[in-house]
Amino acid sequence: MSLTPIVKWAGGKRQILHKIMSSMPKTFNTYYEPFVGGGALFLEIEPKKAIINDVNFELMSVYACLKDEELFRLMLKELEVHENKHSLDYYYEVRDWDRNPRFELFPLWKRASRTLYLNKACFNGLYRVNSKGFFNVPFGKKEKIKLYDQNNVEAIHKYFKNSNITLLTGDFVEACRTAKLGDFVYFDPPYDPWEEKKSFTAYTKFDFTKEDQIRLANCFKDLTKRGVKCLLSNHNTAFIRGLYSEFNIEVIPAKRMINSNAYGRGNVEEVLISNYSNEDFSYAKK
Repeated sequence: MSLTPIVKWAGGKRQILHKIMSSMPKTFNTYYEPFVGGGALFLEIEPKKAIINDVNFELMSVYACLKDEELFRLMLKELEVHENKHSLDYYYEVRDWDRNPRFELFPLWKRASRTLYLNKACFNGLYRVNSKGFFNVPFGKKEKIKLYDQNNVEAIHKYFKNSNITLLTGDFVEACRTAKLGDFVYFDPPYDPWEEKKSFTAYTKFDFTKEDQIRLANCFKDLTKRGVKCLLSNHNTAFIRGLYSEFNIEVIPAKRMINSNAYGRGNVEEVLISNYSNEDFSYAKK
Protein backbone atom coordinates (compact mmCIF):
# COMPACT_ATOMS: atom_id res chain seq x y z
CA MET A 1 0.00 0.00 0.00
CA SER A 2 1.10 3.59 -0.59
CA LEU A 3 2.06 5.34 2.62
CA THR A 4 0.34 8.65 3.37
CA PRO A 5 1.19 11.38 5.91
CA ILE A 6 -0.41 11.07 9.33
CA VAL A 7 -0.23 14.83 9.89
CA LYS A 8 -1.86 17.58 7.86
CA TRP A 9 0.93 20.07 7.26
CA ALA A 10 0.97 23.47 5.59
CA GLY A 11 2.76 23.20 2.25
CA GLY A 12 2.02 19.49 1.93
CA LYS A 13 2.91 18.06 -1.48
CA ARG A 14 0.42 15.23 -2.07
CA GLN A 15 -1.42 17.11 -4.82
CA ILE A 16 1.73 17.53 -6.94
CA LEU A 17 3.63 14.36 -6.01
CA HIS A 18 3.48 13.04 -9.58
CA LYS A 19 5.13 16.22 -10.86
CA ILE A 20 7.86 16.19 -8.19
CA MET A 21 8.61 12.52 -8.78
CA SER A 22 8.86 13.06 -12.54
CA SER A 23 11.42 15.80 -11.82
CA MET A 24 13.53 13.69 -9.46
CA PRO A 25 16.79 12.05 -10.58
CA LYS A 26 16.46 8.53 -11.91
CA THR A 27 18.77 7.07 -9.29
CA PHE A 28 20.47 8.19 -6.10
CA ASN A 29 22.03 6.79 -2.95
CA THR A 30 20.95 8.49 0.30
CA TYR A 31 17.78 10.59 0.28
CA TYR A 32 17.83 13.85 2.28
CA GLU A 33 14.85 16.00 3.21
CA PRO A 34 15.87 18.90 5.50
CA PHE A 35 12.30 20.30 5.76
CA VAL A 36 10.35 17.05 5.97
CA GLY A 37 7.05 18.42 7.30
CA GLY A 38 4.29 15.88 6.72
CA GLY A 39 6.67 13.80 4.59
CA ALA A 40 4.38 13.20 1.60
CA LEU A 41 7.23 12.67 -0.87
CA PHE A 42 9.40 10.79 1.61
CA LEU A 43 6.59 8.34 2.43
CA GLU A 44 5.60 7.95 -1.21
CA ILE A 45 9.04 6.93 -2.47
CA GLU A 46 10.05 4.98 0.68
CA PRO A 47 13.84 5.33 0.30
CA LYS A 48 15.80 2.53 1.94
CA LYS A 49 18.35 5.01 3.28
CA ALA A 50 17.30 8.53 4.25
CA ILE A 51 18.09 11.45 6.51
CA ILE A 52 15.04 13.53 7.36
CA ASN A 53 15.01 16.70 9.42
CA ASP A 54 12.71 19.41 10.67
CA VAL A 55 13.35 22.27 13.07
CA ASN A 56 9.96 21.52 14.68
CA PHE A 57 10.74 19.17 17.58
CA GLU A 58 7.07 18.27 18.19
CA LEU A 59 6.75 17.06 14.61
CA MET A 60 9.99 15.08 14.77
CA SER A 61 8.80 13.43 17.98
CA VAL A 62 6.06 11.80 15.88
CA TYR A 63 8.64 10.32 13.49
CA ALA A 64 10.73 9.16 16.44
CA CYS A 65 7.73 7.25 17.78
CA LEU A 66 6.97 5.78 14.37
CA LYS A 67 10.51 4.39 14.32
CA ASP A 68 10.66 2.85 17.81
CA GLU A 69 8.50 -0.16 18.70
CA GLU A 70 7.85 0.71 22.36
CA LEU A 71 7.29 4.41 21.71
CA PHE A 72 5.00 3.55 18.79
CA ARG A 73 2.69 1.40 20.92
CA LEU A 74 2.61 3.95 23.73
CA MET A 75 1.76 6.71 21.26
CA LEU A 76 -1.14 4.74 19.78
CA LYS A 77 -2.50 3.97 23.25
CA GLU A 78 -2.38 7.66 24.16
CA LEU A 79 -4.12 8.58 20.90
CA GLU A 80 -7.04 6.38 21.92
CA VAL A 81 -7.23 8.34 25.18
CA HIS A 82 -7.39 11.61 23.24
CA GLU A 83 -10.10 10.27 20.94
CA ASN A 84 -12.25 9.18 23.89
CA LYS A 85 -11.79 12.40 25.88
CA HIS A 86 -12.11 14.77 22.93
CA SER A 87 -14.22 17.86 23.61
CA LEU A 88 -13.89 21.63 23.54
CA ASP A 89 -12.60 21.82 27.11
CA TYR A 90 -10.30 18.84 26.69
CA TYR A 91 -8.78 20.34 23.52
CA TYR A 92 -7.77 23.53 25.32
CA GLU A 93 -6.47 21.54 28.27
CA VAL A 94 -4.14 19.56 25.98
CA ARG A 95 -3.25 22.63 23.94
CA ASP A 96 -2.03 24.35 27.11
CA TRP A 97 0.37 21.57 28.04
CA ASP A 98 3.26 23.47 26.46
CA ARG A 99 2.67 26.31 28.96
CA ASN A 100 3.72 23.89 31.68
CA PRO A 101 7.34 24.57 32.74
CA ARG A 102 7.91 20.80 32.83
CA PHE A 103 6.57 20.20 29.32
CA GLU A 104 10.03 19.48 27.90
CA LEU A 105 10.29 16.62 30.40
CA PHE A 106 7.10 14.95 29.13
CA PRO A 107 7.75 11.50 27.56
CA LEU A 108 8.33 11.61 23.82
CA TRP A 109 5.27 9.46 23.09
CA LYS A 110 3.09 11.87 25.08
CA ARG A 111 4.35 14.87 23.13
CA ALA A 112 3.96 13.03 19.83
CA SER A 113 0.37 11.98 20.56
CA ARG A 114 -0.41 15.55 21.61
CA THR A 115 0.91 16.81 18.29
CA LEU A 116 -1.27 14.38 16.34
CA TYR A 117 -4.32 15.17 18.44
CA LEU A 118 -3.97 18.93 18.07
CA ASN A 119 -3.31 18.53 14.35
CA LYS A 120 -6.59 16.69 13.86
CA ALA A 121 -8.67 18.65 16.38
CA CYS A 122 -7.55 22.22 15.72
CA PHE A 123 -8.96 24.67 13.19
CA ASN A 124 -8.13 23.69 9.60
CA GLY A 125 -5.21 21.44 10.56
CA LEU A 126 -3.00 24.48 10.99
CA TYR A 127 0.21 24.25 13.02
CA ARG A 128 0.98 27.69 14.45
CA VAL A 129 2.83 28.94 17.49
CA ASN A 130 3.19 32.37 19.04
CA SER A 131 6.41 34.29 19.76
CA LYS A 132 6.95 32.22 22.92
CA GLY A 133 6.65 28.96 21.00
CA PHE A 134 3.22 28.06 22.42
CA PHE A 135 0.70 26.34 20.14
CA ASN A 136 -2.19 28.78 19.72
CA VAL A 137 -4.59 27.47 17.05
CA PRO A 138 -8.25 27.50 18.17
CA PHE A 139 -10.56 24.49 18.43
CA GLY A 140 -11.74 23.00 15.15
CA LYS A 141 -15.35 22.35 16.31
CA LYS A 142 -15.34 18.63 15.49
CA GLU A 143 -17.56 16.61 17.81
CA LYS A 144 -15.70 13.36 17.10
CA ILE A 145 -12.26 12.73 15.63
CA LYS A 146 -10.33 9.79 14.23
CA LEU A 147 -6.63 10.35 14.87
CA TYR A 148 -5.09 7.71 12.63
CA ASP A 149 -5.73 4.99 10.09
CA GLN A 150 -4.58 1.70 11.61
CA ASN A 151 -3.39 0.12 8.36
CA ASN A 152 -1.48 3.20 7.25
CA VAL A 153 0.23 3.88 10.56
CA GLU A 154 1.25 0.22 10.96
CA ALA A 155 2.65 0.24 7.42
CA ILE A 156 4.67 3.40 8.13
CA HIS A 157 6.00 1.84 11.34
CA LYS A 158 7.03 -1.30 9.41
CA TYR A 159 8.77 0.83 6.78
CA PHE A 160 10.78 2.68 9.45
CA LYS A 161 11.80 -0.59 11.12
CA ASN A 162 12.98 -2.13 7.85
CA SER A 163 14.89 0.90 6.54
CA ASN A 164 17.92 2.98 7.47
CA ILE A 165 16.27 6.25 8.49
CA THR A 166 18.15 8.92 10.44
CA LEU A 167 16.09 11.58 12.24
CA LEU A 168 17.46 15.06 12.90
CA THR A 169 16.03 18.19 14.49
CA GLY A 170 17.93 21.31 13.60
CA ASP A 171 19.10 23.72 10.92
CA PHE A 172 18.78 22.66 7.29
CA VAL A 173 22.47 23.29 6.55
CA GLU A 174 23.52 20.83 9.26
CA ALA A 175 20.89 18.33 8.07
CA CYS A 176 22.60 17.89 4.70
CA ARG A 177 26.18 18.34 5.89
CA THR A 178 27.04 14.70 5.10
CA ALA A 179 25.48 14.65 1.61
CA LYS A 180 27.98 13.59 -1.05
CA LEU A 181 28.28 12.66 -4.70
CA GLY A 182 25.45 10.34 -5.68
CA ASP A 183 23.04 11.53 -2.97
CA PHE A 184 19.80 13.47 -3.52
CA VAL A 185 18.40 16.36 -1.47
CA TYR A 186 14.81 17.58 -1.74
CA PHE A 187 14.23 21.02 -0.21
CA ASP A 188 10.68 22.05 0.66
CA PRO A 189 11.26 25.11 2.88
CA PRO A 190 8.76 27.63 4.23
CA TYR A 191 7.95 29.51 1.04
CA ASP A 192 8.98 33.02 0.13
CA PRO A 193 5.82 35.08 0.83
CA TRP A 194 3.87 36.79 -1.90
CA GLU A 195 4.24 40.55 -1.73
CA GLU A 196 0.48 41.06 -2.08
CA LYS A 197 -0.49 38.31 0.36
CA LYS A 198 0.44 37.50 3.93
CA SER A 199 1.76 33.97 3.58
CA PHE A 200 1.92 31.73 6.62
CA THR A 201 5.36 30.57 7.80
CA ALA A 202 5.10 30.44 11.62
CA TYR A 203 5.64 26.71 12.18
CA THR A 204 8.04 27.55 15.01
CA LYS A 205 8.66 30.69 17.05
CA PHE A 206 11.40 31.58 14.57
CA ASP A 207 10.26 32.93 11.18
CA PHE A 208 11.95 31.81 7.96
CA THR A 209 13.28 35.11 6.66
CA LYS A 210 14.69 36.45 3.39
CA GLU A 211 18.13 35.92 4.91
CA ASP A 212 17.24 32.26 5.49
CA GLN A 213 16.19 31.95 1.84
CA ILE A 214 19.60 33.33 0.86
CA ARG A 215 21.33 30.86 3.20
CA LEU A 216 19.32 28.08 1.60
CA ALA A 217 20.32 29.18 -1.90
CA ASN A 218 23.96 29.20 -0.82
CA CYS A 219 23.54 25.70 0.64
CA PHE A 220 21.98 24.57 -2.67
CA LYS A 221 24.98 25.97 -4.55
CA ASP A 222 27.48 24.36 -2.17
CA LEU A 223 25.81 20.97 -2.59
CA THR A 224 25.92 21.44 -6.35
CA LYS A 225 29.69 21.95 -6.20
CA ARG A 226 29.95 18.71 -4.19
CA GLY A 227 28.11 16.75 -6.88
CA VAL A 228 24.90 16.31 -4.87
CA LYS A 229 21.68 16.35 -6.89
CA CYS A 230 19.16 18.85 -5.49
CA LEU A 231 15.52 19.68 -6.13
CA LEU A 232 13.76 22.60 -4.46
CA SER A 233 10.16 23.80 -4.24
CA ASN A 234 9.10 27.39 -3.57
CA HIS A 235 6.72 30.14 -4.63
CA ASN A 236 7.24 31.59 -8.07
CA THR A 237 8.50 34.99 -6.92
CA ALA A 238 11.07 37.30 -8.53
CA PHE A 239 13.22 36.97 -5.39
CA ILE A 240 13.40 33.16 -5.63
CA ARG A 241 13.96 33.16 -9.39
CA GLY A 242 16.83 35.59 -8.86
CA LEU A 243 18.46 33.42 -6.19
CA TYR A 244 18.44 30.36 -8.45
CA SER A 245 18.80 31.99 -11.88
CA GLU A 246 21.72 29.70 -12.82
CA PHE A 247 19.67 26.52 -12.33
CA ASN A 248 16.74 24.79 -14.06
CA ILE A 249 13.47 26.49 -13.05
CA GLU A 250 10.07 25.04 -13.93
CA VAL A 251 6.85 26.86 -13.05
CA ILE A 252 3.96 24.62 -11.95
CA PRO A 253 0.38 25.39 -10.83
CA ALA A 254 -0.67 24.31 -7.35
CA LYS A 255 -3.29 24.91 -4.70
CA ARG A 256 -2.63 26.19 -1.21
CA MET A 257 -5.03 24.32 1.10
CA ILE A 258 -3.96 25.47 4.59
CA ASN A 259 -3.75 29.06 5.77
CA SER A 260 -5.01 31.14 8.67
CA ASN A 261 -7.56 32.77 6.38
CA ALA A 262 -9.17 32.03 3.03
CA TYR A 263 -7.22 34.82 1.29
CA GLY A 264 -4.05 32.81 1.70
CA ARG A 265 -5.58 29.73 0.03
CA GLY A 266 -6.35 28.97 -3.60
CA ASN A 267 -4.49 28.74 -6.91
CA VAL A 268 -0.81 29.68 -6.82
CA GLU A 269 2.29 29.24 -8.95
CA GLU A 270 5.21 27.29 -7.56
CA VAL A 271 8.63 26.55 -8.98
CA LEU A 272 10.63 23.33 -9.05
CA ILE A 273 14.35 24.13 -9.20
CA SER A 274 16.94 21.47 -10.02
CA ASN A 275 20.71 21.37 -10.50
CA TYR A 276 20.79 18.43 -12.91
CA SER A 277 19.94 17.89 -16.58
CA ASN A 278 16.61 16.78 -17.98
CA GLU A 279 18.18 13.48 -19.00
CA ASP A 280 18.44 12.56 -15.33
CA PHE A 281 14.72 13.07 -14.66
CA SER A 282 11.93 10.51 -14.26
CA TYR A 283 12.50 8.75 -10.96
CA ALA A 284 10.85 5.33 -10.86
CA LYS A 285 9.78 3.95 -7.47
CA LYS A 286 11.29 0.52 -6.93
